Amino acid sequence: MILTADPHFSDMALEELRQDCPTAQVRQTLEPGLWLIDLPDGFFALAEQWRRQPPIFVRHICPVMLTLAWDTAVSPPHIAAELGDLFDPALPFSVQTRTVGDTAVKPFDINKPLSEAIQQATGTPLDVRQPVQILSVVMHGRTAHIGLSLAAHNLSDWAGGMRRFAREKEQISRAEFKLLEAIEVFEIALPAYGRALDLGAAPGGWTRVLHKREQYVTAVDPANLHPSLYRIRTIRHKRMTAEEYLAEGPDTYDLIVNDMRQDARDSARLMVDFAPYLYRHGTALMTFKLPENGRANVIDHAFNILSQSYAIAGARQLFHNRSEITVYLNVKRDA
Repeated sequence: MILTADPHFSDMALEELRQDCPTAQVRQTLEPGLWLIDLPDGFFALAEQWRRQPPIFVRHICPVMLTLAWDTAVSPPHIAAELGDLFDPALPFSVQTRTVGDTAVKPFDINKPLSEAIQQATGTPLDVRQPVQILSVVMHGRTAHIGLSLAAHNLSDWAGGMRRFAREKEQISRAEFKLLEAIEVFEIALPAYGRALDLGAAPGGWTRVLHKREQYVTAVDPANLHPSLYRIRTIRHKRMTAEEYLAEGPDTYDLIVNDMRQDARDSARLMVDFAPYLYRHGTALMTFKLPENGRANVIDHAFNILSQSYAIAGARQLFHNRSEITVYLNVKRDA
């Protein structure tokens, strides 16, 4: 298979692979954060395990069923003939191509003709927005690694897990993409006209995203928010620290989010302090800022702190994360 992770967390991703599949071996590093992996027990057993319990640092996987030289790889009818019998003609598909190393070919140069060849050979409908089946192509120099899998088995619907969002005119900060991706990955259903608390909100990117999703947002930060947010009646700014807001006596919320720049363990303690101010159905979302060294210990310690008040519903190193992971929490019923 092909395995993808943020190069900054390569060691953590490969350790997850070693723990969950001890027989796996790295055959080749295609580029930093991208590996060709030998799986003696096959792709689908591991893919199903990770579908049910996703790893934190492995971002995307896809099987390798064909490895072809450049001249063969650019022959879509040949690939369609080799793999056509594996397609379920009732399920929509897409072709996702990544190019690595010294190659002049572009993803579109492969995706379009290969999609057309598969449709002609199998009758399978094409749906690039919501595919159920994905034919993955990784072009490395003059070699193509190709495989078919369900989108649910790839850990991400996007090639290499590289989720892209269109930049909006009103966008306040890059951090908005991080929240948008988290809502999508963790399948967070925000309540209609819910009450959200944004800790460390300035300049207000996460506050804007939550407002756009019809949340009444309390933004807590001693710094100023973006001027555009002060014109919105469903946003209030508490110009104080999170600790000062705790001392004041917070309201109760459906959702608490925290993207503060502080040690993950301190941030976890703060979230525990705010847990009593979540409704019993409440959820929380936060980032762990991680150091260069001892990251596994920091994560374990922060998880242990959070476990006092929360059940950890998910944790992923998202495409829009940097030196951090995003953690999704449900408030414990007995907390």
